[in-house]
Amino acid sequence: MLQTVWVSSPGSWALQESNSHRQGKKRCWKCRFVRTITRHPCRRHAPKRSRKERMLRKIQICLCFCFVSGILYEISLLSSSVFSYLPMAQHYLTPEQVLNLGKSIIFLETTERLEPPPLVSCSVESAARIYQDRPIILFMRGLTNETALDMNTSYAAFSLLSSMKNVFIFPLQMETVFQETPLLQWYNKVVPEQEKNWVHVSSDASRLALIWKYGGIYMDTDVISIRPIPQRSFLAAQKSRFSSNGIFGFPARHKFVWDCMENFVLKYNGNIWGNQGPFLMTRMLKTLCNLTDFQGTEDHSCQNISFLNPQRFYPIPYPAWSRYYQVWDKSPSFNHSYALHLWNFMNRNRKVVEAGSNTLAEKLYKTYCPTTYEDLIQNAKHRDLPSPEDNE
Repeated sequence: MLQTVWVSSPGSWALQESNSHRQGKKRCWKCRFVRTITRHPCRRHAPKRSRKERMLRKIQICLCFCFVSGILYEISLLSSSVFSYLPMAQHYLTPEQVLNLGKSIIFLETTERLEPPPLVSCSVESAARIYQDRPIILFMRGLTNETALDMNTSYAAFSLLSSMKNVFIFPLQMETVFQETPLLQWYNKVVPEQEKNWVHVSSDASRLALIWKYGGIYMDTDVISIRPIPQRSFLAAQKSRFSSNGIFGFPARHKFVWDCMENFVLKYNGNIWGNQGPFLMTRMLKTLCNLTDFQGTEDHSCQNISFLNPQRFYPIPYPAWSRYYQVWDKSPSFNHSYALHLWNFMNRNRKVVEAGSNTLAEKLYKTYCPTTYEDLIQNAKHRDLPSPEDNE
């Protein structure tokens, strides 16, 4: 743990002294400053010490100076780099160092792609804007220790996200993530090439391990944050009596998350979509709570776990997912929501946000991820416009 060290100047100490003592001590202000740091009386009034004692005192002072200097150096490193990270730059913080800061917002990309599409960029950017005092981490399966990516990369989204002071992009190394969890034995036995839903299953497992180890909030990469989530231990209701695993948060080492990892291995069936994800969360929550239907916009709670109303993240349910890509006469306010899940899994026709379309999704981009909108949506439209030479 880093500790804040307050260092006061001689002048500030002098301001705290009463007027009756100020004149008498003015001639020995140098001694007073040394006494403040070392608790050593003024040499002028101190009894004579042996040579050995003086030598020990000098050593103590040197050690104290080195200790304080080291702490101040560490603080300066953190203050300058804790919320800025260029992918694979060796002189920046490691994933463990960032995660150990606590309260991370975690995103996962378990495909091999290296260019985050606009919706992923919007999700990360919106979180970075809403949670400015928290690390926002995007783990990418396709990113390796040998991959060299920097601000000059041809991947526009990398340059965009890397410029945000609290966004970190790291490789997703599953074997490391699963260490010291029940999921390691499963990972060592499973054959990814034979798994029907490996992209989803591996993501389901990774998010559990990361939240259990480090705590924080996990979000899918199609979730747009619109205001902070106040709860620390929560699951998101997709509908009454059914939990999502696309958004959840817990402190590190929470028993519920550990139990979920054990059940993941015990009840594993990779052929059933969602068996390791929302169905897992729902069956584990039912072992603790008697789930009932939601009334209005209230949240439920049991065993110190908040089960948040569907309005918090799913005001537009998955059967109506395409409404995000439609034009509304009057846009909803989402006053009861913390974030919005855009159901990218349902978007098989790959509807996208287009500049000037006036869809609900475009309005969300403009409001909550304006840099993504400008760089990846508007600029893309300008690049696609024919030049005057093309019309000749």
